Amino acid sequence: VVFNCSDQLDYMAMGKFFKGLASSGAWACFDEFNRIDIEVLSVVAQQVATIQLAIKARERRFMFEGVDLQLRWTCAPFITMNPGYAGRTELPDNLAALFRPVAMMVPDYAMIAEIFLYSFGFEDAKPLSKKVTTVFKLSSEQLSAQDHYDFGMRAVKTVITAAGNLKRAFGEVMAEDQIALRAIRDVNVPKLLQEDLVLFNGIVSDLFPETKLKEVDYGIFETHVTQSIEEHKLQPVPGFVTKVIQLYETTVVRHGLMLVGPTCSGKTRCREVLTTALTALGAAGEKDDTGSPYTKVNNFVLNPKSITMGQLYGQFDPLTHEWTDGILSTLVRHGVAAQDTEKKWFVFDGPVDAIWIENMNTVLDDNKKLCLASGEII
Repeated sequence: VVFNCSDQLDYMAMGKFFKGLASSGAWACFDEFNRIDIEVLSVVAQQVATIQLAIKARERRFMFEGVDLQLRWTCAPFITMNPGYAGRTELPDNLAALFRPVAMMVPDYAMIAEIFLYSFGFEDAKPLSKKVTTVFKLSSEQLSAQDHYDFGMRAVKTVITAAGNLKRAFGEVMAEDQIALRAIRDVNVPKLLQEDLVLFNGIVSDLFPETKLKEVDYGIFETHVTQSIEEHKLQPVPGFVTKVIQLYETTVVRHGLMLVGPTCSGKTRCREVLTTALTALGAAGEKDDTGSPYTKVNNFVLNPKSITMGQLYGQFDPLTHEWTDGILSTLVRHGVAAQDTEKKWFVFDGPVDAIWIENMNTVLDDNKKLCLASGEII
């Protein structure tokens, strides 16, 4: 079980977790462990020590916080943390002593990329994986430093996912190097600044000197985007149409994304136009590149900075310890329980800061789970 810790966890919530682990013999990974408050961590140290001593003594049953529990010896807590970061605490010594440290190294991206490409059915996976990783290495060295640029493993993985999707859709008509080049372009071009785009194109053309890309024909999709722009009483300027298409391309390969830009640069309009276009395509019964039908899009917009963390994610009543759901947890619950195929976009319309976005960590990475302070995972 992977659980994303937050500063709203108290010793009772952690105690519940440990009771479950001890009696079921499961492993749990507490992600971002040092976001928990220091006073809670010192109690957690006591709880972990109790379990570890009972396992050492090879007991079948043991007392934990006044409850007699059965003990499975296979249970184990693991923790991951990034030291020295906003809203983090240092682990107390009595807790650090209970865990064995493991230092992580940067993995070999090229090898991981190669295996992924082989699994998607690419035959030239070895040279292509080297090219993909080199593009990111050179980009991180040569392009300007922006907060929203990321050329790490996640970016590599996104390119490979995109390449896999393209291979399935156009494997018959496009060569493998064309597919890789288009994937690299589709994923990176939307987030680059104008001046970095020139450098990026240079890097890509050096690595793929022979490869020629045909202009992508979006056909019916582009027609609907242009119509939606006019419905919104806006002008279908080529730049804006491109941005809407780029946003669509990104939604295909990522399940969480961010629209970044100054005020009045068309972020909200871009999203609204895409919503209208996709809904219209769904109503017309059109299909995308992979052959799956377009579906209606529902937007749920909220301003995360206008409410407290408890109102957003849910909270315990300090006196009765009764759980109340938050806005987001309620929305996600409905979304998960829905029986239809309609898309649901949860839009946080406001500035991003570490305090509220942290709880989305496990939602946005490959776990795709929302972890609430009550210990529930959606």
